[in-house]
Amino acid sequence: MKGIILAGGKGTRLYPMTKSVSKQLLPLYDKPMIYYPLSVLLLAEIKEILIISTPNDINDYKKLLGDGSNIGVKFTYAIQEKPKGLADAFIIGEKFIGKDDVCLILGDNIFYGSNLSEILANAKKNKGATIFACTVKDPKSFGVIELDKDRNIVSIEEKPQNPKSNLAIPGLYFYDNTVIEKAKHVKPSPRGEIEITAINEAYLKENNLNVSMMGRGIAWLDTGTPQNLLKAAEFVEAIQSRQGYYISCIEEIAWRKKFITNEKLKEIGEQLKMTDYGKYLLSLLEEE
Repeated sequence: MKGIILAGGKGTRLYPMTKSVSKQLLPLYDKPMIYYPLSVLLLAEIKEILIISTPNDINDYKKLLGDGSNIGVKFTYAIQEKPKGLADAFIIGEKFIGKDDVCLILGDNIFYGSNLSEILANAKKNKGATIFACTVKDPKSFGVIELDKDRNIVSIEEKPQNPKSNLAIPGLYFYDNTVIEKAKHVKPSPRGEIEITAINEAYLKENNLNVSMMGRGIAWLDTGTPQNLLKAAEFVEAIQSRQGYYISCIEEIAWRKKFITNEKLKEIGEQLKMTDYGKYLLSLLEEE
């Protein structure tokens, strides 16, 4: 399975912060925002990752992340000329995906929880497509899933005014290889975008769409507004300060997954030893 991080868009709700920098490069407490979705792909043991961004921002991602060898993975980069919807990622990434299955995650979605690795592993095993469901207080701003009593999907609606449930679909999706052709046949919505909901509905019609519930043990944080960005940063700071564990530390995950060696982790830690981040990496080896 390959992974795609969609880190495009203009981030207009965060202006003026994002007038000159990509939203997913903004700091979320002590790390660039893109580290958080990247960590999810690493937890899913996905090592070939495509990062899609705008023509103006793509080089900044290359400068930040490089080719991926530092953490034992391989990064590829692609440009989305204009925001055309989430499903456009599969058309842009067709050659990258090849004949493999694919996981798409949005560059501004943050997930945290003790059983996250297990949830991701199960999603990788499913046939067809797997989407996720999170309970939210106000689902009007999200895609919304309606389930029957047996937890089968009845309907999917995009930002409904009168939601049929409080189950929102976060920006994390697992698809088999047929997603490429499905994306090519999606008609643009009235706002001119290739909607991910149309992809999910195509799988639903085939009776090939799975839903995985993210219960109370999983935190899903949105960073679309300044308030939400601040709350997400405060959440990360509180967990790290109280527990001493770092959230979405990509080097630690790569090391624990054995993508990189002790020596490589030490090398990275030494380069950053003037920071708390670098000291944390070195402390992992001391515990070992």
